[in-house]
Amino acid sequence: MKKIQLLALAFLTGNLLFAQRNLTMQEATLGQYTSFAPERLTQPSWKDAQAFTHLNAKRDSLFIRTQAVNWTPSFLFSVAHLQAALTSSISEASFQLTSFPSDLAWKNENTLTFSVLDTARKFRWLFHYNTQDQQVSLIHKIPVHGQEYSLSRNKEYVAWLTDNNIEIADKKGQITAVTQDTDAAIVNGSSNTHRNEFGINKGMWWSPKQEQLLYYRNDQSQVTDYPLVQWDPRVAENKNIKYPMAGMENERVSLVIYDVYTQNKITLATGDQDQFLTMVTWDPSGNYVYVGVLNREQNHLKLNKYNAATGALEATLFEEKSTTYTEPSQGLVFNPEDNKSFVYLSEKDGYRQMYLYSTTGKLIKTLGHESVIVSDLIGFDAEGKNIYYTGVTNQGLDRQVFKVNLKKGKTEQLTSRSGTHEALFNTDKSLFLDSFNSYDVPNRVSLVQTSNQKEVEILQAKDPYQGVITMPKTEILSLTAADGKTPLNARMIYPTNFDATKTYPVMVYVYGGPHAQLITNTWLEGSSLFFHYMAQQGYIVFTVDNRGSFNRGKDFEHVIHRQLGQNEMADQMVGVKYLQTLPYVDQSKIGVYGWSYGGFMTTSLSVNYPSVFKVGVAGGPVMDWKMYEIMYGERYMDTPKENPEGYERTSLLNKASKLDNKLLLIHGAQDPVVVQQHSMLFIEACIKANKQVDYFLYPNHEHNVRGLDRVHLNTKIAQYFFDHLAKPRP
Repeated sequence: MKKIQLLALAFLTGNLLFAQRNLTMQEATLGQYTSFAPERLTQPSWKDAQAFTHLNAKRDSLFIRTQAVNWTPSFLFSVAHLQAALTSSISEASFQLTSFPSDLAWKNENTLTFSVLDTARKFRWLFHYNTQDQQVSLIHKIPVHGQEYSLSRNKEYVAWLTDNNIEIADKKGQITAVTQDTDAAIVNGSSNTHRNEFGINKGMWWSPKQEQLLYYRNDQSQVTDYPLVQWDPRVAENKNIKYPMAGMENERVSLVIYDVYTQNKITLATGDQDQFLTMVTWDPSGNYVYVGVLNREQNHLKLNKYNAATGALEATLFEEKSTTYTEPSQGLVFNPEDNKSFVYLSEKDGYRQMYLYSTTGKLIKTLGHESVIVSDLIGFDAEGKNIYYTGVTNQGLDRQVFKVNLKKGKTEQLTSRSGTHEALFNTDKSLFLDSFNSYDVPNRVSLVQTSNQKEVEILQAKDPYQGVITMPKTEILSLTAADGKTPLNARMIYPTNFDATKTYPVMVYVYGGPHAQLITNTWLEGSSLFFHYMAQQGYIVFTVDNRGSFNRGKDFEHVIHRQLGQNEMADQMVGVKYLQTLPYVDQSKIGVYGWSYGGFMTTSLSVNYPSVFKVGVAGGPVMDWKMYEIMYGERYMDTPKENPEGYERTSLLNKASKLDNKLLLIHGAQDPVVVQQHSMLFIEACIKANKQVDYFLYPNHEHNVRGLDRVHLNTKIAQYFFDHLAKPRP
């Protein structure tokens, strides 16, 4: 009997292995985040210091886990239960919930907060649900057209944007128009100020006193209008956007405080200079506002303190200067137990780390630890003695969780496994949920005690591809940069059923620019399933994170200053030289693909090394940095007047005559980031140079092609490689 069972098992296992297959293009494009996403905890939220909740996979049931029962899950209530409470409590609520809202979270141990978008009545409803009396209370109603809504601390007021103006509603539903600018060039309260650079992710801030709203007022009247042709109408229409190109007129931004009681406005005395206003932070008392004032050259930052009652400048607390650029990345973080000190983040000493300052501008303590880069500042413990953060380690590959004592400056690492940790702490920071993944771990969730790092495993995800998809082998490599000393991370995805005695074509995937990192110690090594699809088609897919890319420190990243693409190309060619040492690489079949900065790099490599890269696909490419926007472009290149040689050297419009390979340019016609003019002028330069180039346009997409149309995009890219480099193997 046992022998028969073993034979049956062998037969089933053999069939299972035989049934494994390659990815479809749809799966390669969308499956990474849907059907092949590793199992995870859905919407975990701490109820109190000893209990947390999460949803089931269908999002229709809420489960609770408590320390009292060793974190074993138990059913709390269903979405039908919440719907019944809504129906009985709110007579206006005519909508039907089929799943829990995506913003469901605990306000306190008895109250859940959530919102519902009611398209029929054209409102977004903000609710509280009391789990003790099972009653739902309406907090605010926001019109569907209201954008970027912001609640005051005690939820008494909510502000939102209607077009370019701010409106505020109180709890009775009374709406007040804060601004009434009719000129479309005046934009109030928008997070899209300074084009979202410098860590700006909001444009309105409620005072801790809650009766004052601080907001950006962005005057773009001096900025050039840029046309985007809309193709859907029968007669195409023009839509103008404001696009401040390098060296041209910049927007003028100010900060205004509005008082909901008096309806008076005060403008902070930041001046009308050509500058950037960043790091906007209320003092915990509500009496002062802190602003990082950065000059147009982006190499001199002042942290200023303003009086909230008068708008007057109280003091410049400190200044930061650089021979390249200084780049603020977020606001100040105050200790909730000490309103006389704050944490400031800067890479001034080589790595993005924390500095503890007094509100008088005195440096109290440097909180940096070795070469660890702070990627996410989590917050303080209940006593305000320690601050917690996620740091980048292991040559940029890992993410670990740390805490540092403010008084002693001593740092303790709370996670240890090599890979990527994401921590969700409870209210007093005594426990945290650690979601971990790495090269060989799809997802593992543990409950960790902060004091001693003892763990309780909550979830261990299975490999979602096992027994279904034949996944190619991936290898992480270390190369030495073109400077002869700096280590670089590289990734190679091998063809399915790789045979070292054969030769294979290569797709080099490149980005290479600031604020992006392609290789990480994560599940799938930071790559896209599309590249595994290409490997299944018989390609080696190779990537290098060159100098200039993210999370390796100031020296590594700032080598690009005033010469974008130059050191990046040198490091990419180090990768190519490595490929050329491998006997299984077909030297005559190397191609390159990249998007945005990667499109710039792809085109740069194509025109500078046409004998190496036989095929290139450049998506949304920058072709001349004079046509890119001020905030990003001038940070790295200065102005065209200040750096004419650099702009000439990095331009691709004057290098079209060097093109001698197959190159496909792809662009979104509605691209407001890298405007279509870049690729159009390069095509014109190719025509003048009598060089052939291929072009494909997505008429209704912006900088990225998203949704189902991305399947079309990936098919287009793959087919171009198949047609002009190497057909997929049979």
